[in-house]
Amino acid sequence: MTQTTPAADARSLLVLASGNAGKIREFQAMFAALGLTVAGQKQLGVTSCDEPYGTFVENCLAKARHAARETGLPAMADDSGLCVEALQGAPGVHSARFAGEGAGDAANNRLLVEKLAGVADRRAHYTCVLVALRSADDPEPLIAEGFWRGEIADQPKGEGGFGYDPHFYLPEFGRTAAELTAEEKNAVSHRGQALKRMAELMRERWGLTGAEVD
Repeated sequence: MTQTTPAADARSLLVLASGNAGKIREFQAMFAALGLTVAGQKQLGVTSCDEPYGTFVENCLAKARHAARETGLPAMADDSGLCVEALQGAPGVHSARFAGEGAGDAANNRLLVEKLAGVADRRAHYTCVLVALRSADDPEPLIAEGFWRGEIADQPKGEGGFGYDPHFYLPEFGRTAAELTAEEKNAVSHRGQALKRMAELMRERWGLTGAEVD
């Protein structure tokens, strides 16, 4: 259980099962309109839990339940990755460690291109799943998904983004994800879509009120 709690009404505090400062800011910006204060689990003394499952939603549920159980507060978790059609959905939940534990973006991208050598079907999509729980034993978790479709390019382009973005080509833009501005990416990305849907679910199912999300 947490020893230190940020200054906020516990009824409006939502724990994010992440220690990523950028992600915490992004989620706070989205859910502030619903009267929620988002705190990263590390702020509350919660350590990360294992993600042993083969699906995004199972890993999200595990992380959200762990955070809710340790803090006694509502919690949210996200899981995302790249799914390539010709690789039967790989790298999927293993996107961050496709080339092995501790592998960086360069190694992961290199392996992806190698596996697609000579393959005509380059279709791929980013997936983001969000899960929100009112308590650790909530039998009705909110689940939101977002999908961002594109193609895998052999040659990387762009300096922005991270992960597989330099190889994720978007025909409608004529650019890779790494060539988009932050504003362009946030407007169409898998995470942006999932965040918007989750805000809608919180209004519909949890009765939260606030401004509509653009």
